[in-house]
Amino acid sequence: MSASHHSAPVTSAPVCVTGSAGYIASHVVAQLLARGYCVRGTVRSLRKEKEKDIAHLRALPDADTHLELVEADLMKPGSFDGAVAGCEYVMHTASPYMLNAQDPQKDLVDPAVQGTRTVLESCKKAGSVRRVVLTSSMAAITDEPESDHVLTEADWNTKSTLERNAYYLSKTLAEKAGWRFIEEEKPGFDLVVINPFLVIGPSLSAAINTSPQMFLDLLVGAYPGIMNLAWGFVDVRDVARAHVLAIETQAAHGRYICANTAITMRELVELLRASGYEGYKLPNLGLDCGVGDYVVKLSSYLQPKGIGSYLRTHVGRVPRFDHSKIQRELGLSFLPLKQSILDTLADLKTWGHIAPPKA
Repeated sequence: MSASHHSAPVTSAPVCVTGSAGYIASHVVAQLLARGYCVRGTVRSLRKEKEKDIAHLRALPDADTHLELVEADLMKPGSFDGAVAGCEYVMHTASPYMLNAQDPQKDLVDPAVQGTRTVLESCKKAGSVRRVVLTSSMAAITDEPESDHVLTEADWNTKSTLERNAYYLSKTLAEKAGWRFIEEEKPGFDLVVINPFLVIGPSLSAAINTSPQMFLDLLVGAYPGIMNLAWGFVDVRDVARAHVLAIETQAAHGRYICANTAITMRELVELLRASGYEGYKLPNLGLDCGVGDYVVKLSSYLQPKGIGSYLRTHVGRVPRFDHSKIQRELGLSFLPLKQSILDTLADLKTWGHIAPPKA
Protein backbone atom coordinates (compact mmCIF):
# COMPACT_ATOMS: atom_id res chain seq x y z
CA MET A 1 0.00 0.00 0.00
CA SER A 2 1.48 3.33 -1.01
CA ALA A 3 1.20 6.46 1.09
CA SER A 4 -1.40 7.81 -1.33
CA HIS A 5 -3.72 5.15 0.09
CA HIS A 6 -4.56 7.54 2.91
CA SER A 7 -4.87 10.65 0.78
CA ALA A 8 -8.11 12.59 0.88
CA PRO A 9 -10.90 11.54 -1.53
CA VAL A 10 -10.74 13.34 -4.89
CA THR A 11 -14.42 14.29 -4.60
CA SER A 12 -16.83 15.05 -1.80
CA ALA A 13 -19.76 14.16 -4.08
CA PRO A 14 -20.94 10.55 -3.94
CA VAL A 15 -19.25 8.13 -6.33
CA CYS A 16 -21.92 6.14 -8.17
CA VAL A 17 -21.29 2.40 -8.57
CA THR A 18 -23.79 0.59 -10.81
CA GLY A 19 -24.64 -3.03 -10.08
CA SER A 20 -23.11 -2.47 -6.66
CA ALA A 21 -24.07 -5.87 -5.23
CA GLY A 22 -21.96 -7.68 -7.84
CA TYR A 23 -18.72 -9.55 -7.18
CA ILE A 24 -16.31 -6.86 -8.43
CA ALA A 25 -18.59 -3.92 -7.58
CA SER A 26 -18.94 -4.94 -3.91
CA HIS A 27 -15.16 -4.76 -3.56
CA VAL A 28 -15.13 -1.39 -5.35
CA VAL A 29 -17.73 -0.10 -2.87
CA ALA A 30 -15.75 -1.51 0.09
CA GLN A 31 -12.50 0.13 -1.06
CA LEU A 32 -14.19 3.48 -1.76
CA LEU A 33 -15.74 3.47 1.71
CA ALA A 34 -12.39 2.52 3.25
CA ARG A 35 -10.84 5.55 1.58
CA GLY A 36 -13.46 7.94 2.90
CA TYR A 37 -15.71 8.33 -0.16
CA CYS A 38 -19.47 8.58 -0.09
CA VAL A 39 -20.93 5.91 -2.36
CA ARG A 40 -24.25 5.71 -4.15
CA GLY A 41 -24.77 2.14 -5.29
CA THR A 42 -27.44 1.01 -7.73
CA VAL A 43 -29.20 -2.31 -7.18
CA ARG A 44 -31.98 -4.03 -9.08
CA SER A 45 -34.38 -4.05 -6.18
CA LEU A 46 -34.69 -2.66 -2.66
CA ARG A 47 -37.76 -4.78 -1.91
CA LYS A 48 -37.75 -6.60 1.41
CA GLU A 49 -37.47 -10.06 -0.14
CA LYS A 50 -34.34 -8.96 -2.04
CA GLU A 51 -32.67 -7.61 1.11
CA LYS A 52 -30.43 -10.70 1.42
CA ASP A 53 -28.83 -9.86 -1.95
CA ILE A 54 -27.59 -6.51 -0.62
CA ALA A 55 -27.06 -7.32 3.06
CA HIS A 56 -23.30 -7.66 2.50
CA LEU A 57 -23.16 -4.03 1.28
CA ARG A 58 -25.08 -2.72 4.29
CA ALA A 59 -22.66 -4.62 6.55
CA LEU A 60 -19.53 -2.90 5.18
CA PRO A 61 -17.61 -0.59 7.54
CA ASP A 62 -18.95 3.01 7.25
CA ALA A 63 -21.89 1.86 5.11
CA ASP A 64 -24.39 3.25 7.61
CA THR A 65 -23.04 6.79 7.12
CA HIS A 66 -21.41 6.76 3.67
CA LEU A 67 -23.43 4.34 1.51
CA GLU A 68 -26.76 5.05 -0.15
CA LEU A 69 -28.47 2.34 -2.23
CA VAL A 70 -30.90 3.23 -5.03
CA GLU A 71 -32.87 1.16 -7.52
CA ALA A 72 -32.07 1.33 -11.23
CA ASP A 73 -32.74 -0.88 -14.25
CA LEU A 74 -30.27 -1.20 -17.14
CA MET A 75 -33.09 -1.68 -19.63
CA LYS A 76 -35.05 1.44 -18.64
CA PRO A 77 -33.86 4.71 -20.23
CA GLY A 78 -33.61 7.47 -17.63
CA SER A 79 -33.49 4.87 -14.87
CA PHE A 80 -30.02 6.06 -13.73
CA ASP A 81 -30.81 9.81 -13.80
CA GLY A 82 -31.33 9.98 -10.04
CA ALA A 83 -28.41 7.66 -9.29
CA VAL A 84 -25.79 9.77 -11.08
CA ALA A 85 -27.25 13.23 -10.31
CA GLY A 86 -24.58 15.39 -8.69
CA CYS A 87 -21.86 12.73 -9.07
CA GLU A 88 -18.46 13.58 -10.54
CA TYR A 89 -17.37 9.95 -10.90
CA VAL A 90 -19.43 6.97 -12.02
CA MET A 91 -18.27 3.35 -12.11
CA HIS A 92 -20.36 1.29 -14.48
CA THR A 93 -19.86 -2.35 -13.50
CA ALA A 94 -23.36 -3.76 -14.05
CA SER A 95 -23.58 -6.31 -16.88
CA PRO A 96 -25.13 -9.77 -17.21
CA TYR A 97 -22.63 -12.66 -17.10
CA MET A 98 -23.39 -16.22 -18.17
CA LEU A 99 -21.72 -18.55 -20.64
CA ASN A 100 -25.00 -20.29 -21.48
CA ALA A 101 -27.82 -17.91 -22.29
CA GLN A 102 -31.14 -19.18 -23.67
CA ASP A 103 -31.40 -16.21 -26.00
CA PRO A 104 -27.94 -14.59 -26.21
CA GLN A 105 -29.15 -11.47 -28.03
CA LYS A 106 -31.90 -10.77 -25.50
CA ASP A 107 -30.19 -12.12 -22.36
CA LEU A 108 -26.64 -10.88 -22.92
CA VAL A 109 -26.02 -8.49 -25.79
CA ASP A 110 -29.02 -6.15 -25.45
CA PRO A 111 -28.71 -5.52 -21.70
CA ALA A 112 -24.92 -5.08 -21.93
CA VAL A 113 -25.05 -2.60 -24.83
CA GLN A 114 -28.27 -0.81 -23.91
CA GLY A 115 -27.27 -0.74 -20.25
CA THR A 116 -24.01 1.03 -21.10
CA ARG A 117 -25.84 3.61 -23.21
CA THR A 118 -28.54 4.09 -20.56
CA VAL A 119 -25.94 4.85 -17.89
CA LEU A 120 -23.89 7.16 -20.14
CA GLU A 121 -27.01 9.05 -21.23
CA SER A 122 -27.92 9.65 -17.59
CA CYS A 123 -24.34 10.83 -16.94
CA LYS A 124 -24.56 13.30 -19.82
CA LYS A 125 -27.90 14.59 -18.55
CA ALA A 126 -26.48 15.07 -15.04
CA GLY A 127 -23.92 17.61 -16.27
CA SER A 128 -21.78 17.07 -13.17
CA VAL A 129 -19.93 13.92 -14.26
CA ARG A 130 -16.20 14.25 -15.02
CA ARG A 131 -15.26 10.64 -15.63
CA VAL A 132 -16.94 7.29 -16.10
CA VAL A 133 -14.97 4.14 -15.33
CA LEU A 134 -16.38 1.20 -17.30
CA THR A 135 -15.78 -2.41 -16.28
CA SER A 136 -15.14 -4.19 -19.55
CA SER A 137 -13.27 -7.48 -19.92
CA MET A 138 -10.39 -9.23 -21.64
CA ALA A 139 -13.27 -10.70 -23.64
CA ALA A 140 -13.40 -7.34 -25.48
CA ILE A 141 -9.71 -7.74 -26.35
CA THR A 142 -9.71 -11.35 -27.59
CA ASP A 143 -11.84 -14.47 -27.58
CA GLU A 144 -9.09 -16.70 -28.93
CA PRO A 145 -5.64 -15.90 -27.54
CA GLU A 146 -2.80 -16.53 -30.00
CA SER A 147 0.20 -18.12 -28.32
CA ASP A 148 2.55 -16.03 -30.49
CA HIS A 149 0.85 -12.65 -30.02
CA VAL A 150 1.21 -10.47 -26.94
CA LEU A 151 -2.11 -8.74 -26.32
CA THR A 152 -2.18 -5.02 -25.58
CA GLU A 153 -4.87 -2.37 -25.13
CA ALA A 154 -4.75 -1.84 -28.93
CA ASP A 155 -6.27 -5.29 -29.55
CA TRP A 156 -9.98 -5.82 -30.08
CA ASN A 157 -11.96 -9.04 -30.17
CA THR A 158 -13.15 -9.29 -33.78
CA LYS A 159 -14.16 -12.96 -33.83
CA SER A 160 -17.06 -13.40 -31.42
CA THR A 161 -20.59 -13.83 -32.76
CA LEU A 162 -23.91 -14.80 -31.19
CA GLU A 163 -23.08 -18.40 -32.13
CA ARG A 164 -19.48 -18.23 -30.99
CA ASN A 165 -18.79 -16.94 -27.46
CA ALA A 166 -21.89 -14.73 -27.14
CA TYR A 167 -20.83 -13.44 -23.70
CA TYR A 168 -17.54 -12.24 -25.24
CA LEU A 169 -19.53 -10.53 -27.99
CA SER A 170 -21.70 -8.75 -25.40
CA LYS A 171 -18.64 -7.34 -23.58
CA THR A 172 -17.04 -6.23 -26.86
CA LEU A 173 -20.16 -4.48 -28.16
CA ALA A 174 -20.86 -2.85 -24.78
CA GLU A 175 -17.36 -1.36 -24.58
CA LYS A 176 -17.53 -0.23 -28.22
CA ALA A 177 -20.89 1.41 -27.49
CA GLY A 178 -19.19 3.31 -24.66
CA TRP A 179 -16.38 4.64 -26.85
CA ARG A 180 -18.82 5.51 -29.65
CA PHE A 181 -20.99 7.44 -27.20
CA ILE A 182 -18.00 9.55 -26.10
CA GLU A 183 -17.01 10.20 -29.71
CA GLU A 184 -20.47 11.08 -31.04
CA GLU A 185 -22.12 12.76 -28.06
CA LYS A 186 -19.09 14.65 -26.70
CA PRO A 187 -20.78 14.43 -23.28
CA GLY A 188 -18.30 16.56 -21.34
CA PHE A 189 -16.78 13.65 -19.38
CA ASP A 190 -14.10 11.14 -20.26
CA LEU A 191 -14.21 7.36 -20.24
CA VAL A 192 -11.62 5.05 -18.68
CA VAL A 193 -12.02 1.31 -19.24
CA ILE A 194 -10.73 -1.55 -17.09
CA ASN A 195 -10.35 -4.90 -18.92
CA PRO A 196 -9.91 -7.67 -16.33
CA PHE A 197 -9.04 -11.27 -17.19
CA LEU A 198 -10.67 -14.08 -15.17
CA VAL A 199 -11.42 -12.54 -11.80
CA ILE A 200 -10.78 -14.62 -8.68
CA GLY A 201 -10.37 -13.91 -4.98
CA PRO A 202 -12.66 -13.72 -1.96
CA SER A 203 -16.31 -12.79 -2.41
CA LEU A 204 -18.14 -10.38 -0.11
CA SER A 205 -21.38 -12.33 -0.58
CA ALA A 206 -22.39 -15.99 -0.75
CA ALA A 207 -23.01 -15.86 -4.51
CA ILE A 208 -20.41 -17.73 -6.55
CA ASN A 209 -18.91 -15.89 -9.48
CA THR A 210 -18.16 -17.80 -12.69
CA SER A 211 -14.36 -17.88 -12.30
CA PRO A 212 -14.18 -19.18 -8.71
CA GLN A 213 -16.79 -21.75 -9.80
CA MET A 214 -14.04 -23.23 -11.99
CA PHE A 215 -11.95 -24.09 -8.93
CA LEU A 216 -14.97 -25.79 -7.44
CA ASP A 217 -15.42 -27.79 -10.64
CA LEU A 218 -11.77 -28.90 -10.44
CA LEU A 219 -12.25 -30.19 -6.89
CA VAL A 220 -15.46 -32.13 -7.50
CA GLY A 221 -14.16 -34.00 -10.54
CA ALA A 222 -16.06 -32.05 -13.19
CA TYR A 223 -13.00 -32.15 -15.46
CA PRO A 224 -12.23 -35.54 -17.05
CA GLY A 225 -8.52 -34.76 -17.14
CA ILE A 226 -5.87 -32.07 -17.11
CA MET A 227 -6.56 -30.17 -20.31
CA ASN A 228 -4.22 -27.99 -22.31
CA LEU A 229 -5.83 -24.81 -21.00
CA ALA A 230 -4.20 -21.71 -19.58
CA TRP A 231 -5.96 -18.84 -17.86
CA GLY A 232 -5.02 -15.26 -17.14
CA PHE A 233 -6.20 -14.54 -13.61
CA VAL A 234 -6.50 -11.35 -11.60
CA ASP A 235 -7.53 -10.82 -7.99
CA VAL A 236 -10.88 -9.10 -7.46
CA ARG A 237 -9.18 -6.82 -4.89
CA ASP A 238 -6.72 -5.68 -7.56
CA VAL A 239 -9.56 -5.08 -10.04
CA ALA A 240 -11.42 -2.97 -7.46
CA ARG A 241 -8.21 -1.08 -6.68
CA ALA A 242 -7.78 -0.39 -10.42
CA HIS A 243 -11.24 1.22 -10.49
CA VAL A 244 -10.42 3.46 -7.55
CA LEU A 245 -7.04 4.41 -9.04
CA ALA A 246 -8.82 5.24 -12.31
CA ILE A 247 -10.67 8.09 -10.59
CA GLU A 248 -7.74 9.17 -8.44
CA THR A 249 -5.25 9.33 -11.32
CA GLN A 250 -6.10 12.43 -13.29
CA ALA A 251 -4.02 11.36 -16.29
CA ALA A 252 -5.76 7.97 -16.59
CA HIS A 253 -7.02 7.46 -20.14
CA GLY A 254 -8.17 4.75 -22.54
CA ARG A 255 -8.24 1.05 -21.74
CA TYR A 256 -6.28 -0.90 -19.13
CA ILE A 257 -5.57 -4.63 -19.31
CA CYS A 258 -6.02 -5.79 -15.73
CA ALA A 259 -4.48 -9.25 -15.51
CA ASN A 260 -1.82 -10.72 -13.31
CA THR A 261 -0.20 -13.79 -14.88
CA ALA A 262 -1.30 -16.79 -16.87
CA ILE A 263 -1.25 -20.24 -15.32
CA THR A 264 -1.89 -23.61 -16.97
CA MET A 265 -4.44 -26.09 -15.70
CA ARG A 266 -1.59 -28.47 -14.84
CA GLU A 267 0.16 -25.81 -12.74
CA LEU A 268 -3.13 -24.99 -11.04
CA VAL A 269 -3.86 -28.64 -10.21
CA GLU A 270 -0.32 -29.12 -8.88
CA LEU A 271 -0.66 -26.01 -6.72
CA LEU A 272 -3.95 -27.31 -5.28
CA ARG A 273 -2.42 -30.74 -4.63
CA ALA A 274 0.52 -29.16 -2.82
CA SER A 275 -1.76 -26.89 -0.78
CA GLY A 276 -3.86 -29.49 1.01
CA TYR A 277 -6.49 -30.25 -1.61
CA GLU A 278 -5.16 -33.66 -2.66
CA GLY A 279 -8.12 -35.42 -1.00
CA TYR A 280 -10.52 -33.98 -3.58
CA LYS A 281 -11.32 -35.32 -7.05
CA LEU A 282 -8.65 -33.33 -8.85
CA PRO A 283 -8.09 -34.50 -12.42
CA ASN A 284 -5.18 -36.90 -12.94
CA LEU A 285 -5.42 -37.94 -16.56
CA GLY A 286 -3.04 -35.91 -18.71
CA LEU A 287 -5.00 -34.54 -21.67
CA ASP A 288 -2.55 -31.66 -22.17
CA CYS A 289 -0.97 -33.11 -25.30
CA GLY A 290 -1.78 -33.32 -29.01
CA VAL A 291 -4.06 -36.35 -28.66
CA GLY A 292 -5.68 -34.79 -25.59
CA ASP A 293 -6.41 -31.57 -27.47
CA TYR A 294 -8.10 -33.61 -30.18
CA VAL A 295 -10.20 -35.55 -27.66
CA VAL A 296 -11.22 -32.36 -25.80
CA LYS A 297 -12.20 -30.55 -29.00
CA LEU A 298 -14.18 -33.56 -30.19
CA SER A 299 -16.03 -33.95 -26.89
CA SER A 300 -16.63 -30.18 -26.69
CA TYR A 301 -19.54 -30.65 -29.12
CA LEU A 302 -21.34 -32.62 -26.41
CA GLN A 303 -21.08 -29.70 -23.97
CA PRO A 304 -23.58 -26.84 -23.64
CA LYS A 305 -23.01 -24.37 -26.48
CA GLY A 306 -21.17 -21.64 -24.56
CA ILE A 307 -18.81 -24.08 -22.83
CA GLY A 308 -18.16 -26.09 -26.01
CA SER A 309 -17.34 -22.92 -27.92
CA TYR A 310 -15.03 -21.76 -25.12
CA LEU A 311 -13.12 -25.07 -25.15
CA ARG A 312 -12.68 -25.05 -28.93
CA THR A 313 -11.28 -21.51 -28.92
CA HIS A 314 -9.00 -21.90 -25.89
CA VAL A 315 -7.58 -25.43 -25.79
CA GLY A 316 -3.90 -25.52 -26.71
CA ARG A 317 -3.49 -21.76 -26.45
CA VAL A 318 -1.59 -19.76 -23.85
CA PRO A 319 -2.81 -16.19 -23.42
CA ARG A 320 0.03 -13.67 -23.52
CA PHE A 321 -0.61 -10.07 -22.55
CA ASP A 322 1.22 -6.91 -21.63
CA HIS A 323 -0.03 -5.47 -18.32
CA SER A 324 2.59 -2.72 -18.06
CA LYS A 325 0.21 0.19 -18.85
CA ILE A 326 -1.90 -0.28 -15.72
CA GLN A 327 1.20 -0.62 -13.56
CA ARG A 328 2.95 2.37 -15.10
CA GLU A 329 0.02 4.80 -15.36
CA LEU A 330 -2.20 3.81 -12.43
CA GLY A 331 0.55 2.49 -10.16
CA LEU A 332 -1.27 -0.81 -9.65
CA SER A 333 0.76 -3.70 -8.28
CA PHE A 334 -0.73 -7.19 -8.37
CA LEU A 335 -1.15 -9.52 -5.42
CA PRO A 336 0.85 -12.77 -5.78
CA LEU A 337 -1.19 -15.19 -7.92
CA LYS A 338 -0.70 -18.10 -5.51
CA GLN A 339 -2.16 -15.99 -2.70
CA SER A 340 -5.17 -15.07 -4.86
CA ILE A 341 -5.83 -18.73 -5.71
CA LEU A 342 -5.49 -19.97 -2.12
CA ASP A 343 -7.60 -17.06 -0.80
CA THR A 344 -10.31 -17.97 -3.33
CA LEU A 345 -10.37 -21.58 -2.13
CA ALA A 346 -10.33 -20.58 1.55
CA ASP A 347 -13.24 -18.24 0.80
CA LEU A 348 -15.23 -20.97 -1.00
CA LYS A 349 -14.78 -23.08 2.15
CA THR A 350 -15.86 -20.23 4.43
CA TRP A 351 -19.09 -19.81 2.47
CA GLY A 352 -19.70 -23.57 2.63
CA HIS A 353 -19.33 -24.11 -1.13
CA ILE A 354 -16.52 -26.64 -0.66
CA ALA A 355 -17.44 -29.63 1.44
CA PRO A 356 -14.67 -31.60 3.17
CA PRO A 357 -13.38 -34.38 0.89
CA LYS A 358 -15.11 -37.76 1.19
CA ALA A 359 -12.86 -40.08 3.13
